[in-house]
Amino acid sequence: MLKIFLFAFVSSLILTWLAMKAAGRFGIFDYPDPRKIHARPVPLLGGVAVFAAFALALVINFHFSWALKGVVIASFVIMASGLWDDVKSLPASFRLLVQVGCALLVVWFGVRLNIIPDRYSFAYPLEVIITVIWIVGITNAMNFMDGIDGLAGGIAFIASSAFFIIALQTGQGYFAYLNIALAGACLGFLFFNFPPAKIFLGDAGSSFLGFSLASLAVMGEWAEDSPIVAFSIPILILAVLIFDMIYISVSRIYRKSVRNFREWIEFVGQDHMHHRLIGLGLSGVQALFFIYFVCVVFALGALALKDATVEQALLLVVQCAFVLVIVTVLMLVGRKNIDKSHFLEERLKEVENGGNAKSEER
Repeated sequence: MLKIFLFAFVSSLILTWLAMKAAGRFGIFDYPDPRKIHARPVPLLGGVAVFAAFALALVINFHFSWALKGVVIASFVIMASGLWDDVKSLPASFRLLVQVGCALLVVWFGVRLNIIPDRYSFAYPLEVIITVIWIVGITNAMNFMDGIDGLAGGIAFIASSAFFIIALQTGQGYFAYLNIALAGACLGFLFFNFPPAKIFLGDAGSSFLGFSLASLAVMGEWAEDSPIVAFSIPILILAVLIFDMIYISVSRIYRKSVRNFREWIEFVGQDHMHHRLIGLGLSGVQALFFIYFVCVVFALGALALKDATVEQALLLVVQCAFVLVIVTVLMLVGRKNIDKSHFLEERLKEVENGGNAKSEER
């Protein structure tokens, strides 16, 4: 497994460097504009490098299972559509349609949540619906969280590392290999993306990472004969992404920033967790490590669930919820600062001047 991790890591280092050169040659940059906070053009092909490093690690070390073939094919389509959006821009509704189609594709390849007893006639269609919502939701949540240098790649590294450890605990050797390959690819990219970033993931990379993590979470066998425990593990590991998606959705609807589904998927705002933390006065790096530590705390809780009872799993989920309540209080304070005259814009400029800002604020 160390060999696979190192291969993915080194491949990611080399491919990310090549992606920077290719972006410069072909003019594929994230250019500054009034709704972005970076002051200089930054290469946008990081996501392609991460996908390629991950795929190479799989091709060289694995015989692809039927389910993995579906995930890799669908992930490539997600990455390619995100790359097209980075270069030419695609409507949000079209990107959502592609995501739903790719989620259905992995379901067709056998990747599906199994949380409802088969004796119920509605089990299969309901599980398909829940699986699609889960995958599309995590895909977009990761895309939305990609707001400061190192954030999306770091969250993906922590999540895939946690999945890897739990896979070892539960004897899922094949699944452990998949996650350690993704962790290595993310870490290699972070060498160039950690503040100050020399290259961005772009929609291609953030969408790929979100889609892959969501799909891998469904593929894992987290607990025998206990759907609640099994479902609690990926929820804890990806809790920050889930929380941010729910929080901004409720906040935008409550404040009437969005009035229908189309506005919801197309809305661009500075109201995510990292924005609110910066609104509290944290620097970009401080906000980054705050979110990292929250992710690690939840991942450690998930590691304790291997042999947990249903009651213990629910208690850990409740504990996670209380931590997020504390984070919510901080974010509400940050919103008050953001709502003051151009406070966030000034703070983000300070962050950018310190070399800690990212490209596109979602």
